[in-house]
Amino acid sequence: MIDVNDLRKGVTFELDNSLYKVLEYSHNKPGRGNATIRTKIRDLRTGSVLEKTFTSGERIQDVRLDYHQVQYLYHDGDLYYFMDTVTYDQPVLNASLLGEAVDYLTDGLEVKLTFYGSEPLDIELPTSVDMDVAEAEFAVKGDTATGATKSVVTGTGLKVQVPLFVNAGDRIRVDTRTGQYLTRV
Repeated sequence: MIDVNDLRKGVTFELDNSLYKVLEYSHNKPGRGNATIRTKIRDLRTGSVLEKTFTSGERIQDVRLDYHQVQYLYHDGDLYYFMDTVTYDQPVLNASLLGEAVDYLTDGLEVKLTFYGSEPLDIELPTSVDMDVAEAEFAVKGDTATGATKSVVTGTGLKVQVPLFVNAGDRIRVDTRTGQYLTRV
């Protein structure tokens, strides 16, 4: 059991026989009374996101998770297939569990897969991913005082704002935490 004051972004815990991962966390202390901990949490089995408020002093059940290094293989509809780089097992995750991470999955990408017992739950992406630009708007540089940007679409369907010199067919590096352009590769 852990105290709710120990909750931080990325912590996984069990509540009412469901596993949750903390997406956002804020600690509020009013002038009088107990502090409240407001969290935005995602159910790791269904993928649903909800907001939950705890009062200071409450305790919740922490869980032990295992992590395996896996390589993304392919997807078939809503099912995403990975391969464990050590045991060569091929766990499958549903798109609803992966959430926005599906926009960053490129062939051969190595990610960290979270297991609860033998059940695959979630993936942890690297901080940046190299992606191919599939579509790019035509842009003409004009009288601009600051860096002008345009919108491009990557091979996975992710839309990214990039500088004007990036064209279709280029390879760019994207930050997986913010979805922002980092550099051309």
